[in-house]
Amino acid sequence: LSPDPHSTPFQDKVFEDTYDTVLMAIGRRALTEETAVSNAGVKVIPENAKIDSDNEQTNIPNVFAVGDVLHEKPELTPVAVQAGKLLAARLYGNGTTQMDYQNVATTVFTPLEYGCVGLSEEKAEELYGADNLEIYHAYYKPTEFFIPQRNPQRCYLKVVCERAAPQKVLGMHFIGPNAGEVIQGYAAAVKCGLTFETLESTVGIHPTLAEEFTRVTITKRSGEDPTPQSCCS
Repeated sequence: LSPDPHSTPFQDKVFEDTYDTVLMAIGRRALTEETAVSNAGVKVIPENAKIDSDNEQTNIPNVFAVGDVLHEKPELTPVAVQAGKLLAARLYGNGTTQMDYQNVATTVFTPLEYGCVGLSEEKAEELYGADNLEIYHAYYKPTEFFIPQRNPQRCYLKVVCERAAPQKVLGMHFIGPNAGEVIQGYAAAVKCGLTFETLESTVGIHPTLAEEFTRVTITKRSGEDPTPQSCCS
């Protein structure tokens, strides 16, 4: 592969083989060069041409930016919409609410979806230290899997918490059918300061996928097997 991100090393070439999966990951580049933001004095990150901002404000006080053009912010349409609404309210409506870029829920819409909100385990360790975290996790088998008897280790969930009581939830991760629908609801709870004590005291709706979060008890620290033994384990 050419190191030049603007080059097309496979252009006009034909490759032929048999595959069962095709993944396209072409990436994105901010069009700040084309829009000539430098003419206004706006600084960009050289590696990706994105803008590093503080609450959507660039280094030029009267120039603001929202959306995918921002450095190290989620490249998601709803994020840009929400950030734009809040920015407009602050500029023209006496608003004070800032955009929360940390607790943004998102989903990868693969056949078995992956949904998440909050911090990853790795990022939480970086910010809090591994000794100050408790990681709850579990494999599970959705009800619809029991007829085809699929491997229960295809579906997995994780709750990243502070170790000290009441164990504030820092991140939630879910792999399985309809993960986006599951995570969307829990995202509101995380933004409201969800704790593991509250989560484990919540009665789940059976049989649903979302109830799996209310039943998780095994921690990585314990070393116990998180694989389910039955539909009710």
